Amino acid sequence: MKFTLQVEDSQSKARAGFIETDHGTIQTPIFMPVGTAGTVKAVHQRELKEDIKAQIILGNTYHLYLRPGLDILQKAGGLHAFNGWDRPILTDSGGYQVYSLAGTGRKINEEGVVFKSHIDGSVHNFTPESVMDIQRIIGADIMMAFDECTPYPCDYSYARSSMEMTHRWLQRCCARFDSTESLYGYSQTLFPIVQGSVYKDLRKQSAERIASFEREGNAIGGLSVGEPAEIMYELTEVVCDILPKNKPRYLMGVGTPANILEGIALGVDMFDCVMPTRNARNGMIFTTEGVINIRNEKWKDDLSPIDAGLGGYASTFYSKAYLRHLVKSDEMLGAQIASVHNLTFYLWLVNTAREKIIEGSFLSWKKEMEKKLIQRL
Repeated sequence: MKFTLQVEDSQSKARAGFIETDHGTIQTPIFMPVGTAGTVKAVHQRELKEDIKAQIILGNTYHLYLRPGLDILQKAGGLHAFNGWDRPILTDSGGYQVYSLAGTGRKINEEGVVFKSHIDGSVHNFTPESVMDIQRIIGADIMMAFDECTPYPCDYSYARSSMEMTHRWLQRCCARFDSTESLYGYSQTLFPIVQGSVYKDLRKQSAERIASFEREGNAIGGLSVGEPAEIMYELTEVVCDILPKNKPRYLMGVGTPANILEGIALGVDMFDCVMPTRNARNGMIFTTEGVINIRNEKWKDDLSPIDAGLGGYASTFYSKAYLRHLVKSDEMLGAQIASVHNLTFYLWLVNTAREKIIEGSFLSWKKEMEKKLIQRL
């Protein structure tokens, strides 16, 4: 993997670049649709490529490990071959899923994590080494180091001990990654993850520590887990100021369109979140002029396109009235159209941000866009 930094904004810390992988080039800043279990919910791969124009998608180690399972994935030749996606894939390590299993009997210790499957209650064990092996089998272009995602709120002593264990796990992840090879004939890379909860000194320590491993990219984890947005922004800026400029920075699990614009302004290159598809299934539609609750009565006879200014098939072919009818009727097509539209919007947002960074007008455009994003149409 190779990262090239093209332009840095003169009025903010925003930047534009591109990441080269064996499955294609990714222009940054970029949003990555989440395909937790090998699929972006309700969206065909053709739609991802041709309509949404996604450049990279996510898979999740925890979910793919449980179902369909490693035997099937390896027999298929990895996730790319299994789901038919021929562009880059990033896999989360499963650390966030382990965090979300709190209260189900999961046990975290120095060796790794013992947890119960949410599917059938069977007991499993993740270690830094096994997570590297699993991601090798999945075949992601970008693999994430195994970490512990601390909850919010979290006391200082726990945050520090968790961060230090995450750093020790990273050492083991790197050793395993460096001693193994890709299974399918293309290169893979490993990103470490900054932790440290909401404590600035811990975030600084963690950023400095993971930067010292000199991997090809770095991630910021453990944010957007309930803390106020102002704290997330403050810590993101602290970490981005430490992480090397010549490597991509990935802010994990973030977030709203406004979060993404602010993250870009702080120097983040890569984002992911389930929000565009999850909210689509509940009738929340992001548009270039504001946010729509498509279930509202006001859209019942509105025959205008969902978003004429966005472009894309789903956004311009279908009307608001038709989408409302589908969603209110619990028709599956409603979730499909809304999901494709919202993802098209998210990719439009980061692609336009990139254009504005290159033009030198990012900050003024960001301010105008933020005004629209808070509008409820």
